[in-house]
Amino acid sequence: MDYLLSEEQVMIRDLCRQVATEKIAPIAAECDKTERFPHEVIKALAQSDLFGIFVPAKYGGMLELPEGQTAGGVLSLCLATEELSRACGGIAVCYAASALGTFPIILFGNEEQKKKYLPDLASGKKIAAFGITEPEAGSDASAIKTTAKKVGNHYVLNGTKHFITNGSEAETYVVIAMTDKAKGARGASAFILEKGMPGFTFGKKEDKMGIRASVTSELIFNDCKVPAENLLSKEGMGFIVTMKTFDMSRPGVAAQALGIGQGALDVAVKYAKERQQFGKSIASFQGIQFMLADMATELEAARALVYAVARMVDAGRTGVSKESAMAKLFASDVAMKVATDAVQILGGYGYMKDYPAEKYMRDAKITQIYEGTNQIQRGIIALQLIKEAGK
Repeated sequence: MDYLLSEEQVMIRDLCRQVATEKIAPIAAECDKTERFPHEVIKALAQSDLFGIFVPAKYGGMLELPEGQTAGGVLSLCLATEELSRACGGIAVCYAASALGTFPIILFGNEEQKKKYLPDLASGKKIAAFGITEPEAGSDASAIKTTAKKVGNHYVLNGTKHFITNGSEAETYVVIAMTDKAKGARGASAFILEKGMPGFTFGKKEDKMGIRASVTSELIFNDCKVPAENLLSKEGMGFIVTMKTFDMSRPGVAAQALGIGQGALDVAVKYAKERQQFGKSIASFQGIQFMLADMATELEAARALVYAVARMVDAGRTGVSKESAMAKLFASDVAMKVATDAVQILGGYGYMKDYPAEKYMRDAKITQIYEGTNQIQRGIIALQLIKEAGK
């Protein structure tokens, strides 16, 4: 379908398609098998200025914003993430997760913080990560136990974050910690941390089912001293920072799911045309044709929703939590179904690691889980519907 993309957006999409074909596809299986972080791809993306497409030009990025608007570039980010994920969801998320760690600074950073951190993130010289999840605080983010106590002109952080995408590979981190436990969710605050700060170390690197090229690891804070000027916004704003960030980043997860699903469909169509059974290609069988038709239609429906939501965010619309949740929910469910059907079309070969279908299926699963499970997304959508009905 024609989504009426701008000339710049078409250029971003085509550039990412080229990077995916030339740089990612040849190493995707190897990085998946060995859990190797794709430094050479990150370098290529940085050289292509792709880390700057969602960072305002004022701070070293490529994004030109209307007067009075502080953030945008979500559709461009979605186009980039979708194309990269088409070749490998694990490698793509190394890029997309840096956006997740950058958005809080764009949205809530003061001028000094933006000028200090955004240029290096926009250039790809450094990549970012976002830390909220803990061993006992996943879907229930208000249960976090990492604390931040103000001592003089510093905050002292203690606790552990886990399942952090880009974990030990990032250099800049936005971390949520409790500054006042008595206030519950309203007692959480957001901080910008840097690799190498005293008391900040890394723990276990996770051995995952999918997105294995992406490093997922623990962040450990043991009397970690963070300068007071690294507080994002003000004390007690941690969960607002988180929710507003997710409103911008969830379309990106949806785009990752889209790319994974499209990659799985590409594999299924190619195999169906080549595979011979009963004297003809299996693509000539109506049962296979109907599966392929449903896969393509569902992906296109998801794409239309994701792009529409991304455009809403880019237009500066507020209150998009419901729509962002819908995009993430629908696209990830479609990706999982399409990837599973791709494995089915390949039959026994689909189950073998010699063929890429099983990797798409493993990679698709995480998109239903991170940045809020799809059960959490349904809760967000339903609560907003009920709230709107009461007006």
